[in-house]
Amino acid sequence: MQLEGSTVLLTGATGGIGRSIARALGARGARVLLSGRRAEQLDELRAELGGGADALPADLAERDGPAQLAKRAGAVDVLVANAALPAAGRVEDFTPEEIDRALDVNLRGPVQLTRALLPGMLDRGRGHIVFVSSLAGKLAPMRSALYSATKFGLRGFAGGLREDLRGSGVGVTVVYPGFVSEAGMFADAGVRLPRWVGTATPEEVAAAVVRGIEGDRAEIDVAPLGLRAGTLIGSLAPVTAARVQRRLGSARIAHAMAEGQSDKR
Repeated sequence: MQLEGSTVLLTGATGGIGRSIARALGARGARVLLSGRRAEQLDELRAELGGGADALPADLAERDGPAQLAKRAGAVDVLVANAALPAAGRVEDFTPEEIDRALDVNLRGPVQLTRALLPGMLDRGRGHIVFVSSLAGKLAPMRSALYSATKFGLRGFAGGLREDLRGSGVGVTVVYPGFVSEAGMFADAGVRLPRWVGTATPEEVAAAVVRGIEGDRAEIDVAPLGLRAGTLIGSLAPVTAARVQRRLGSARIAHAMAEGQSDKR
C-alpha cells in the first residue's frame, strides 16, 4: 500500500502518539483526516501539517459517532484506529457508564469504522486498516482486565478480518506498543518504571504504523527486546508469567497507573 496520495483517517489524533502518527503519515505524502474529541487541538495539528490535513472532530463513545465520522470522511484508503481510553483499574471500581465508554471507544468504534469504510476499499481493490493495540492485548497484567479485554478483542477482530480479506487488496495490521515514553497513557499517568524496564518512543510507534501499511505487516510489536520476549513467554505460560510479574513489583506499577489514569475514564 502506497501512502503517497492516499487518504488516511486517523482517530485519536490529538494524543501524543496520535500526533506522531499524523506527522509520519504526512511525511509520506498522505492526506490525513485528523479525528478526536478536542477540536482546538485538532486545528493546531492541522495547521502544523499544512494543506495535506483536515480536522474531523468526533466522539467515538457516542452511539452514532463512528457512523457519522465515516460519513464525513468519505472515501478513505487507510484507517488508523488509534483512539483509546486507559481503562486501568479493578473492574468493580468502574461505573457501568465507564465500562460502556471504554468498550465503545476502544473496541466498538474501530469495528464500526471498519464496517463503514471497508466496502469502499473493496470496491477500489486497495486499502489498509491499522489497529493500535498494546502488549496488554497479548498478555493481561494486573489492573488491566477491562483495558486488556478491549485490546485482546482488537487482535481477534483483526485476525479474522485479515483472513476474510485475503486476496482483496485490503491489508490489516495490528501494532502493539509497550510502555511509551513522553506520550500516551503510561506517560500521562506519571508512573516511574524500574530501570530495567525499557520504553519505546511515540516516533517508534508511528514508524511501525507506516511500516505496517507499506509492508502489509500483520503484527508489529513496539517495545524493547526484553518486554517483547516476556510477552511471548507470558502468552504461553500466563499463570507463571503473572507470578514472576508480582515478584518484580508489578502491583506497584499497576496501582500507580490506575490511580494516574482514573480521571480519563
